[in-house]
Amino acid sequence: MNAHEIDYQIFGEEMQFVELELDPREAVIAEAGNFMMMDQEIQMNTIFGDGSKQNEGFLGKVLGAGKRLLTGESLFMTIFTNEGAGKKKVSFASPYPGKIIPIDLTRYNGKFICQKDAFLCAAKGVSIGIEFSRKLGRGFFGGEGFIMQKVEGDGMAFVHAGGTMARKELRPGEKLKVDTGCIIGFTQTIQYDIEFVGGIKNTIFGGEGLFFASLTGPGTVYIQSLPFSRLANRVLQAAPQGGGKDKGEGSILGGLGDVLGGDRRF
Repeated sequence: MNAHEIDYQIFGEEMQFVELELDPREAVIAEAGNFMMMDQEIQMNTIFGDGSKQNEGFLGKVLGAGKRLLTGESLFMTIFTNEGAGKKKVSFASPYPGKIIPIDLTRYNGKFICQKDAFLCAAKGVSIGIEFSRKLGRGFFGGEGFIMQKVEGDGMAFVHAGGTMARKELRPGEKLKVDTGCIIGFTQTIQYDIEFVGGIKNTIFGGEGLFFASLTGPGTVYIQSLPFSRLANRVLQAAPQGGGKDKGEGSILGGLGDVLGGDRRF
């Protein structure tokens, strides 16, 4: 194997974290901000790119880092290496409520395609690149679906799903229509396209967007029930105006409570 072979265990239900067990000199790579805790002998370093081309000279490092810019990610990633004599552990946490999904790339012919913000961590040697769409329509209308990440190699990778995760096994020719933000990822055998919802009433009053993703089998598709963009929008809508606390929310009096409390002026 080119990638380091690591053991893991996932803890928790709705706010999960994954604990990775590293043998001496084994390492994992992760996006910034996902680190949770590690044993003392684990050494943390910032690297240029994803670490899969560290032995290919300066040009290899530049290519490995440059492809990450196209997905809106940082040029740098963090690598955690076991510098001790025995097995050591390092853990990474979910950024918001949901599930952590282990992806064994050897089971998917060495490649898995996912949303650009779904990647959590992976064994060193796994390459984190970009998956370009061949159709311009996906770029104009597909949102995040135009440039997706591809995780390649022969090791373990971990992606994160918001809310509840659904796994669908599509037969040859079987089609699944999905909200573009609800896609976590899919195998390379899945055909991916963007379709217009259709219908004047759906377009004007539907409230679900004008386009959805069309996924055609054969292959495996992972779907999330709560995309982070949807969660963020709901939080912003519920936030009180002006940053103050709305004491009337959820009370019997409602807005009248603010008037009686002296917080609302005429």
